[in-house]
Amino acid sequence: MTDLALSPGPAEPAAAAPRRAIRELPDELVSQIAAGEVVERPASVVRELVDNALDAGAGQVTVKLVSGGIRAIVVEDDGGGIPADELPLAVKRHATSKIRTLAELEGVATMGFRGEALAAIASVSEMAVVSRTPDAPHAHRLDARSGELQPAARAVGTSIEVRELFFSTPARRKFLKSAATELAHALEAVRRHALARPDVGFAVWHDGKLVAQWRRATHEQRMADVLGAEFVEASRAVDLPAGPMRVIGRAGLPEAARARPDHQYAYVNGRYVRDKLVAHALRSAYEDVLHGQRQPAYVLFIDIDPARVDVNVHPTKIEVRFRESGEVYQAVRRAVEAVLAATGGSPLGRALGAESPPGAAPASTLQPPTPGAPVALGAGQPVGGEPPTALPHAPQAHAWAVPPTAWQQRLGLQDVGRLYAPLDAPQARALPAGEAPAAWSAPAPPVPEPAPTPAARAAAASHTDAASADWPLGRALAQVGGVYVLAENAHGLVVVDMHAAHERIVYERLKAAADAAPLAAQPLLIPATFAATPAEVAVAEARAVDLSALGLDVSPLGPTTLAVRARPAALPDADPVPLARSVLKELAELDEADAGRLLARARDDLLATMACHGAVRAHRRLTLEEMNGLLRQMEATERADQCNHGRPTWRQVTMKELDALFLRGR
Repeated sequence: MTDLALSPGPAEPAAAAPRRAIRELPDELVSQIAAGEVVERPASVVRELVDNALDAGAGQVTVKLVSGGIRAIVVEDDGGGIPADELPLAVKRHATSKIRTLAELEGVATMGFRGEALAAIASVSEMAVVSRTPDAPHAHRLDARSGELQPAARAVGTSIEVRELFFSTPARRKFLKSAATELAHALEAVRRHALARPDVGFAVWHDGKLVAQWRRATHEQRMADVLGAEFVEASRAVDLPAGPMRVIGRAGLPEAARARPDHQYAYVNGRYVRDKLVAHALRSAYEDVLHGQRQPAYVLFIDIDPARVDVNVHPTKIEVRFRESGEVYQAVRRAVEAVLAATGGSPLGRALGAESPPGAAPASTLQPPTPGAPVALGAGQPVGGEPPTALPHAPQAHAWAVPPTAWQQRLGLQDVGRLYAPLDAPQARALPAGEAPAAWSAPAPPVPEPAPTPAARAAAASHTDAASADWPLGRALAQVGGVYVLAENAHGLVVVDMHAAHERIVYERLKAAADAAPLAAQPLLIPATFAATPAEVAVAEARAVDLSALGLDVSPLGPTTLAVRARPAALPDADPVPLARSVLKELAELDEADAGRLLARARDDLLATMACHGAVRAHRRLTLEEMNGLLRQMEATERADQCNHGRPTWRQVTMKELDALFLRGR
């Protein structure tokens, strides 16, 4: 009873807080609230002030920092300056020279336009502005806090001094990192501007020492100065006009991918942005050629009519909204894909092009095989040489080859079996006029060949050596461990992962064939039902066409139940319920314009799985003819440097590297 007597009773209701009247906030507090959005750290101040300097027509911008910008930030430029009578207005909220009307806001082309950066910075720091116009006899200095205006000595241009950032808001200052960390962020802010404006010189000083300097240069030289010469060497130029926009810059090659996304710069009309749409388009362009979580390197500029993009989305202006997002997505993706697919944009492409031995065919003459033609790994026609003599017998069937009817049934494609032709399929001989080609599925029996004489063997070897000098991947020598093919070219030794290489060949051929037909669906004998949320039911009803294009038939059985009646024929073993849930989830996150991207990605994922299973397996013994056929197919296939999982398919070991292994010449 004692315990019961001491037990607490029901909690008393909390007393209601007294009602506070609605009042207009004072200007200083409004500016400090705005500063919370605009000024995150010293780098934010640097970004805003450099924006203003560039808008003023500066040809040289100098940034001086003390303690990473925490103690002091000074940004100097040689632009047009601010008239003395406009200096007090410059530090007021929503005062700007950039726009006057809504029409000008919708087509703004300057870096700044909101008219709140200086006021926000002044509310959380001690700020002063010193400026002089070309027609002024001297400069003027304005103290942003007191409003005092005094004559000062300065050349034409503007200097903005920001001291003791967040001194008036100690809680904000506690969130700042070390001086070294804040310096790194400030340097990155200037680096982003430097990449976009090679016509402007930039210098950054820290605690009295010059830590970075970029003189005026060409676009390519500025990229080399900012990101290093290795970036320019391991990237290719991008330049694609696409209707009302143009995508230019440089895209890094897959083998130059990095562990972190620290060399990824995207600009819209010269403004650095972090846009999910652009980032997704770029990732999609690289998804077939990057391994694991490797990150591509790129510097891309999207030039577009300002009226077709809304930059007034975020206070820091780092996010934008496109009027036609699908148009921009496709332009960016196609621009980068074109560079990655071009034979000149990869190690193999360079072997096919300028670095090929004298007499080799240029890359432009090597066209990909016709979609639907067999992915044969038999002896191909050498580039720049004579075609090999056709074998007198037809190819033999192999147990690993997928029957054409099975793939036709799974993909809904015609003649798909030709995509998986046996490895030792030889070059087709030229048919006399009027003679019909023999059916691929009905090979003739092998005809015994007479043994070649020693003289014939010597002549054939001599002919092969001469022709192989023109083959970028050289001639096959041997197979190692049933996994790698060794070949010799003009530069030394070539090592090829035969499964990865054939996987890319089959994948590219499958994609070309599937572009002409939708994915086939496999009806389920018994529909798979599952409990669904109202959102999933709504997506299934609204996106029935998109689901059908993916080979799925998902329909409601009731308010909270969905039934999967068909799944992709290419995935006969896939569990239909998790598959349907996953696709519905992705469709729910995409708008109508984005649905096509999901369909394309899902289709490519299915084809990648098929290519992996359809490619020649490790530990299968190949003849020299089959090895040479693989090399020739690689030379004629886009993106042959990587398999569709992003792993490399081949590596070059030069004679110099081989000599170093054996200490030759030392």
